[in-house]
Parts: sequence; C-alpha cells; structure tokens
Amino acid sequence: MTTFPPPPPATEPPRRTAPGKSGAAHLRLDIQGLRALAVALVVLSHIGVARFGGGYIGVDVFFVISGFVITSMLLREHSSTGRLSLRDFYARRAMRLLPAATVVVIATLAGSWLYLSKVRFADYVGDALSSSLYTANIRLALTGTDYLSQSGPPSPFQHFWSLAVEEQFYLLWPLLLLVGWMAARRYAFAPVLLTAVLTVTSFALSLLTTASSPSWAYFGPHTRVWELGTGSLLAFGATRLERLPARIAAPATWVGLVCVLIAACAFGEDTPFPGYHALLPVLGTALILAGGCAPTRFGAGRLLALRPAVWVGGLSYGWYLWHWPLLVIAPTALRMSPELPLLCALMAVALLAAWATSRLVENPVRFHPALRRRPGRALGMGAGLSAGAVSLALVAGAFPPAIDSGVAAPVLQNVLRAAPDAEGRLTELLGTAPARLPSNLTPGIGAVKGERSAIYRDGCHANYTSTSARPCVFGDRDSDKVVVIFGDSHAAQWFPALDRLARTEHWRLVSLTKASCKVATVTTVNAHKPYRSCDIWRNNALARIDELRPFLVIASSSDAGTLADTGLDPLQEWTAGYRTTFQRLTATGARVVEVLDTPWPEADAVDCAASYPLRLTTCATTTAEVFRDPTRREAGRLAAASSGVTVIDPEPWFCAPNGDCPIVVDDTLVYRDESHVAETYAQAIAPVVGDRLSQVLAGQARAEGDATG
Repeated sequence: MTTFPPPPPATEPPRRTAPGKSGAAHLRLDIQGLRALAVALVVLSHIGVARFGGGYIGVDVFFVISGFVITSMLLREHSSTGRLSLRDFYARRAMRLLPAATVVVIATLAGSWLYLSKVRFADYVGDALSSSLYTANIRLALTGTDYLSQSGPPSPFQHFWSLAVEEQFYLLWPLLLLVGWMAARRYAFAPVLLTAVLTVTSFALSLLTTASSPSWAYFGPHTRVWELGTGSLLAFGATRLERLPARIAAPATWVGLVCVLIAACAFGEDTPFPGYHALLPVLGTALILAGGCAPTRFGAGRLLALRPAVWVGGLSYGWYLWHWPLLVIAPTALRMSPELPLLCALMAVALLAAWATSRLVENPVRFHPALRRRPGRALGMGAGLSAGAVSLALVAGAFPPAIDSGVAAPVLQNVLRAAPDAEGRLTELLGTAPARLPSNLTPGIGAVKGERSAIYRDGCHANYTSTSARPCVFGDRDSDKVVVIFGDSHAAQWFPALDRLARTEHWRLVSLTKASCKVATVTTVNAHKPYRSCDIWRNNALARIDELRPFLVIASSSDAGTLADTGLDPLQEWTAGYRTTFQRLTATGARVVEVLDTPWPEADAVDCAASYPLRLTTCATTTAEVFRDPTRREAGRLAAASSGVTVIDPEPWFCAPNGDCPIVVDDTLVYRDESHVAETYAQAIAPVVGDRLSQVLAGQARAEGDATG
C-alpha cells in the first residue's frame, strides 16, 4: 500500500473552561500535542524508519481532530448567536489554509520544472491544478485505478489529497448542520442523528471499497468522512464528556495513545487500509479527545501538552505542506541518494520552512484586521489566491522544460524491415546504441507512456476483478489459422509485433490477457490476498483456447508476483504450475511457444531518459541486473522441456553481446516504464519476432514429421 502525508490542522484547538476559573477559557494544548504526534509519525514513516511503517495513520488522527474542532466551533457559534454565518466560516477557512498552501504549490511547481522528470511535467501541472482546486484526492483515486500508471514515481503534490478531503468536508458540513438544526425544531436529536447516520454509512462504504477498489477507499471522501464524523459526534457530547470522572478520563487518554502508537508500529504497506484497520487509530484518537475534555493530573494530556509538542503542533500545517515536496524534489536537486541522514536533514529544513511560513505568510494574513473583520474581503483574497495558483500552473504547462534531444538517428522500423537478417542487424544496433536522446525520437518522449495498443483501447485486457475470458480478434478475422496471445501484460506487450505479423501472414489473432495473471497454474497474491479472480480467469481462458483449436499459442507473463503461501519450494511450485498449463495448451493440438519475460530496466526508462538526455548510458543496465526472478525463468524452461513447448528467450532483442542493455535503439525508446516494452519498439522488431517464430514453427514441424515417420 502506497502511504502519504496527513491533512493539515483545521484551526486552533477548541477552548474549554479552566478548572476553578468560571467563564475563563484556554486552548486545549493536548490537541496541539496530538497534532505534533500525528505529523511526526507520518514524517518518520516517509523517511523510511521501519519501526513506524504504519505512520500513515497520522491521516486518520488528523481527520478525527478536524471533525471535532470544526464541529465544536460551529456549535459554539450557534449556541452563542443562535445562527451560523456561512460567509464568516468560509472566510476563516480561506485565511487559515490558502496563503501557505498557495506558496507551497508555486514553490513545488517551480522545483518540479527545474529538477524533476521533464516527461512527467504535464502530469505535475495537472496535480498542481487539482491541488489548487481541492480535487487532488479525486485525481489520485482515478489515476490510482489505472493499472499502467501504478509504477510511476510519487508526485510532489500528492500530499494535497488529504487537504482536499478536508476542504470538501468543510464545504458541505456547515450546510448539513444547518439542515439538522432546522429539523431539530421538531426532533431535538436531528443533528446528532444525521451525523451518526452519515458516519455509519461512510464506514460501511470504507469496508466495502477497501476490498473492491483500494484507491477509492484510500482517497475517496465518501470513505473518509466517517473519521471526521467520529470527531463531530464527540463534539456534540463534549459538555457531558467534561463531567467524566478522573478514574475514567485519565485511563481513556492513555489507552487511546497506546492504540495510535500500536497502529503506527504494527501497520505497514501490506495492511489493507483504511477498512476496519482504521478503527484502531480513529478510536484511539477519539479516546484521547474524549478523556481530554475532563483533564486530570494523570492523563496523557499532560504529556501531549509539553511545550515542545505544542510548538511542533502549532507548525504542523506548515510542516505537513513542506515536508513532502522536499522529500520528492530535494534528493534529485542535490544529486544525492535519499538515505536516512539526508532525509532527516530535509525534515529539519521543512520544519524551519514551516516556521518561516507561519511568521511571514500565515499569521500576517490570518490576523490582519482588514481581513478578520471583513469576511467578504477574506473570501475575495481566497478566490484570488486560488485563481493565481491556477493561472501560474496553466502558464507553466504552456512552457514545459525543454529536453535536449541531440542529433537525429536512423528510423529503427525502416532499418530492420530492410535488413536481410533482421536479428543480426538488431544485435549490431544494440551494441552501438546512442548515448544521446535522438531529436527524432518516435514517438516523442512525452507521448511514449500514452501509447496504448488496440488490446487496451478496445478493453480486451482484463482488469484485476474480471473473470470473463472474452477473446478479442485481430489480424485477418476470416482466416482459419488462429494464433492466441495468452498471459498478462507482458504477453500483451507483444501485441504490436504480432498484430503486424498477423496481417502479413493472414493469421486470425486472438487476445486473452489479464492484469498480473500468470501463465503458470499457481495462485499469486494481489491486493494482499490470494488472486482468485486470476485463477478463475485462467481456467476460463484455457477452456476458450480449447474451443478455438489454434495452430499456435504464444504464452508469456511477467516474472513479478508473489506466490500465495503454500509451504512448497518456489521452483517446484512454479515448475508444476507451468507444466499444468502447458499440458492443457498442447492438448488442444496447438504448437505452444513460451516467450520468457523481457529484461527489466533498472528504473522507469522514460523518466531516466528525460532526466539524462545527454547521458543515456546512465540509464542502461547489464544482463546481470535485468532479470526479475531467475527461479521463475528456470521453472518455465524446465516445464517447457518436459511438455514439448518451445522456449524463446527475448534477451538478444534487448541486450548487446557485451551484456549492455540500452533503453534507446536508433530513434526508438525500448521501454515505456520500468518493465513494459514500448509499443513502437515492439512494432519495430516485428521482423525479428517473425523470423524467430518461423524458425520455431519449422523446427516443430520437422520434429512432428520425424515422430510420425
């Protein structure tokens, strides 16, 4: 599970009556300390301190605090004035949140332009726009569900997702309370009942969505509002909670603190989140807040209210805003490895930046008399700041950073098509790969990731949840010679080459591929649980291949993926799984070819090429580094040898005889990300693939003739 920074603090902590001082009020310093704890846990998680791998639960702590604080403010206003001014409320939110956020958006956009991947700058502009318009969580939920986008590096704007969730809550919550108060004229408990129904409904949606759509569960407002609602319900009961006896209030705060720390230490990337796991930090935070309503000498509030914790809590919003862009941008800008000492230093810089932002930006705006007393001006200022950030992002998008492309290179597709020995010519080109990004790169580096073959455009590549093996037909649809592509996305990546061959050879090309679903009949893990939909889909696909009676099946899958725990030796299990599949395929009468997994670049090839356009050798790897799982490759070979299946190893199509594996050949990028072959490269090497398949088919035909003779 990928993890992100927490949302910002909503406002000052609510005030409470001080013991022994009738009518006097003071800030709840324990809430400031709780904010400090939450943001510190997230920072520790993000800099890679393994003991705090679940530090992302700081998000949940902040959501509960925000629900409690905001609802307390609204209740106090309604109680003292008998009304609720939406204009004043939104003006306070604008003055509190927008000045610092706008500064960070602009600074992060500038840092991205200067130092981050040039090919991803358009994405960063989109992230800046969504951050300025408080829809970053929706953008992340949408892109997070794109299988082909999951492997990209994190955006420096990614932390704005939680701010967006809070802003969406702030926008609607006062309106819902007004509805509740109007209903309260007839039903006294209407506001509380409305909040409870909203909270329970959201929690149910969180449970359901965590299993079916993890990205929407993590980023969606509908699956997070229950955490803010929990804090709101506490605010409704704050008056009664102030009368809690010390023997209950004090232990409650310590139990709550322990719950938060356990979640931060016990959870990790493999924890399905939020779902029911979020109950631990949410209820822990609720206990701290509830017990803190009746402060005692021995409660956890005394620890949380210590001066250093209160100071950090007061800067938690700024620290939250600055720490993530520094983590993403600074190591690249400094050309240093993101090791723990550097990251710790960067977090100290982020805290210093938070202090400076508070002194120079937040407080001068927030407490300016012309804005505090005139909400109309404050709202206008907020609109102007948002419009300014949006305008700057649009201007930056119109002038993206240039990529020095060097000189033009021969067109790989034409070179191989004209070569009498396509594979021999490709071997020569791999050994003389360009050291600079060609000026005629086809397609341009910004378009490589967007290339999608017909398998994806037509919805033929089954997603994670699909179990239906719906074959898509390409090539010569009327031909009796059926060829099947079978496997996962590393089988689908060969479609551009096979589609070109199918049109030339008059094959009826049938696609049967599914995301991360292996050829071998084994159960792997997906989304932290056994990938059962793959097992069902594979069985259905094999049955469909039996119906098709193809003359050739090309099977391939990625070497990535983890076996579900069976206690068996991995080599044995993979070998048996491949053998089972191969036997079912050969039983159809088809000639079966297993294409081993392609070599992997060290990192995202497109990002690397964009970062080092004049030093492409920096991005190259060697044959000693490019194979993800040698055990899997060996298992495939063993099973093929005992099943009459021919193996094609594509390594010579990607690596030179000296062991170097470049990411650019002539005018063409080899990869579109950290593992998948680029569409254009697969299409360009179609003559090489065709020659090898012809050799395989001829060899199999001779072997069959010898066997029958």
